[in-house]
Order: sequence, then C-alpha cells, then structure tokens
Amino acid sequence: MAGATGDEIGSAEQFGQNRRERYRLAWEQFREEWYVHVSLIGLLVLVAFPLMIVMMMSTQSLTQIQTNQITLGGQVLDNYGTALFERNFLGYMATSFVMATLVAVGKVLLALLAAMALVYYEFPFQRLLLIGILLTLLLPIPVLIVPLFQLMSDLSAVHPMLGPGTLFALVVPFLASPTALLLLYQHFRSIPDSYLETARLDDIGPIRFLWSVLIPMSKNMLVGLFVISFIWAWNQYLWPLVVDASGGETVIQIGLQGLMGNAAGETPWGIITAGTTLALVPPVVLLIMLRTQLLTTFN
Repeated sequence: MAGATGDEIGSAEQFGQNRRERYRLAWEQFREEWYVHVSLIGLLVLVAFPLMIVMMMSTQSLTQIQTNQITLGGQVLDNYGTALFERNFLGYMATSFVMATLVAVGKVLLALLAAMALVYYEFPFQRLLLIGILLTLLLPIPVLIVPLFQLMSDLSAVHPMLGPGTLFALVVPFLASPTALLLLYQHFRSIPDSYLETARLDDIGPIRFLWSVLIPMSKNMLVGLFVISFIWAWNQYLWPLVVDASGGETVIQIGLQGLMGNAAGETPWGIITAGTTLALVPPVVLLIMLRTQLLTTFN
C-alpha cells in the first residue's frame, strides 16, 4: 500500500488545525456569553417541564396520577385509544385540521390580493381604506361574537349549510386578517419599483406579475403567515363554542371537554392528558417543518 503524499498529509494537518480553531472560538464565545446559554437552557426547562408532566400523565392509570408518580405508565394504548376512538377525538382533530387549513389559506390569499391592490393600484380613498382596515385591529373578538352569530343565523335562512353548526360558519368569519395585510403591505413596498417597471415594459399582466414576481419574492413571508394563521385557528375556542350550539361541527378545543368525566363520575386525567398531547401534535409538526420560513418572516 502506497504511503500518503505530502499534499495529503498537509491537507489533513490543515483540516485538523481548522477544526481545533473552530472549537477554540466556540469555547471562547461560550465563556464570554455563558450566562446567555444558561438562561436559555433554564427557560427551556421551565417551559418544557409542564409539557413533560402532561405527556407522562397521558401514559399512566388514574391510580398512578392520583398518587403523583413521576414515572412512565403502561396505559399508553388504553388512554390514547379511548381518546381517539371512543371519545371521537380523531373526528375533532380532523375538523380542526380542515378548519385551520381553510382559514390559513383564505387569510393568506385575501391578504395577498388586498396588499397587491393597495400597493400597486391607485384608487380614491386608498389611504383612508387602509387606515380603516387597520383600525379593525382595535376590535376584540368577543365584541364581534353577537353580530357574527346573528349574521350566520340570517344566512341559514338562505341555505342550511351557511348557518351555525357548519364548517362555513367556522371558517368564513376568520378569513379577513388586518395583521396579514399589514405585513404583506410593508413587504410589497420594500420590493424595488424596477420589477414593476420591467413587468410593464414586457407587457406582463397583473395576474402573471403576482404569480411570477410577487409570490416567489414573498415565499417565506407567505409560509410564515400560513403557519401563524394555522396555529391561531387551531387554538380557537370561543367562536366555535358559540357557533356550535346546534351540535354541528366540533373542533378539538371543544372536544377536550368531551373527555371530562366517565360513567363512574371520576375525572379520567389519563385520557384528558392524552387528548391534550394529541392536540399539540399538528401545530408542533408544522412549526418544525416550516421553522426556517417562520423565522425569516420576522427577521
């Protein structure tokens, strides 16, 4: 076997020196900012500890939970199976997933078109319209509950699928988002005017300009808004509770109430914590998959 050449030996030594230098710089940076790392680790433990307790309780029997045993139990299949199938938690998750997806897509699409119109078109009272839209941010959701419910009740006279207790009633009131509009409005204004001028010279229409220029340049922003809107819609409780008075479509937050109590009059904490853990899965998976785009949105 031939020996290593001088160039190979030199490359190996250079690689080792570079690696040692990186380790040295990383250690020096840690020594200078150790308190930051310790603080972040402490906050992470503080935030994760209750979640770990809930996940641990979801594997235990009621006796183990009542005796405060901090161990993994053997009731994983029983607790999760009961929550998913016997208490119809799988159906609640499906309804929440469909609702949150439709709300997120609708919010991003409407905000995209509205921001494009406000930035690239001129029409009377344009600035006044933008101010009026942003002023709706001052209205809390509870203030809008009664008029929205009255509107849905009136629409049910037109067609039963438009009234309370339907997927339409869950989704439509959440489609307009002043926050998403503001973010896209500011983002579009930061795009150089040269792109618009070039599009005009090439005789590119508004739809193609939106599809070929604005959307590719706003991909991270749109994905970040989708993630935020999805999680926001997934966690909604008050409006679905009001509009579901007729017993129609039920979301996961209301479905958690269905896990309370059993035939023996006891509170099945193992099943409840299993349902709570399941409710965390879709948002967490979405955050992990699209974390880069989400962070870019606020960078």
